[in-house]
Amino acid sequence: MNGETSGGPGAAAEAGSGPQGAMLPASGMEAWGFAQALIHSRQTMMPRRLHAPGPDAAQLQDLLALAAAAPDHGQLTPWRFVLVPEAERGRLAEVFALALTDRDPAASAEQVAAARDKAHRAPLLMVVVACLGTRDPDIPALERLVSVGAAVQNLLLGAHALGFGTGLTSGKAMASTRLRALLGLPDGDVPVCCINIGTVRQHKPRQGKRPAPALFMSTLGAAETVSTSGEDGS
Repeated sequence: MNGETSGGPGAAAEAGSGPQGAMLPASGMEAWGFAQALIHSRQTMMPRRLHAPGPDAAQLQDLLALAAAAPDHGQLTPWRFVLVPEAERGRLAEVFALALTDRDPAASAEQVAAARDKAHRAPLLMVVVACLGTRDPDIPALERLVSVGAAVQNLLLGAHALGFGTGLTSGKAMASTRLRALLGLPDGDVPVCCINIGTVRQHKPRQGKRPAPALFMSTLGAAETVSTSGEDGS
């Protein structure tokens, strides 16, 4: 990391101690304010806007440790993160290109080149894999996917706290048998998306608005109460 981001939120976090020895700002309200600022300021960055440097080896291990703190019913660790180093980007690029021509033999040279380019954009690239095969205990696949998403979000927020930009990319190549073969995945393990991490040289205002809580939150029984009260008043 460069000097502008090396301090990170850790400098503020050394002021007090939280649950299970976690270091937090001096008061609960400070911790809440920091969490709000961190989460609300995170935004998705297109991989083409992510430049070197990316996280170093020690920072990557710290980020993966944050992923490991995700809720995990049955303690299955139903996620895998497959790091694609620079030396292997060419192999992934070829898989992306072949996955495209498998789906669309008429794809243009420009489209094939764009597919290859997806493997070369961000300084750090990982493929997220959901482990949905038979396990003991056999936690339902939907619960495991929730755990995968929580692990990814923990990692994204950690990278943001370190001063990096992040972006998730997916697409039809995730379903390609060629990608599964490249990653050496067993039956039941499913590629979900790619995590791209790097340094953003010039930030832009976030596009679009996040949904208001009222749009996605309801209260059980509220509709019945309104309906009943209406009937009583008629």
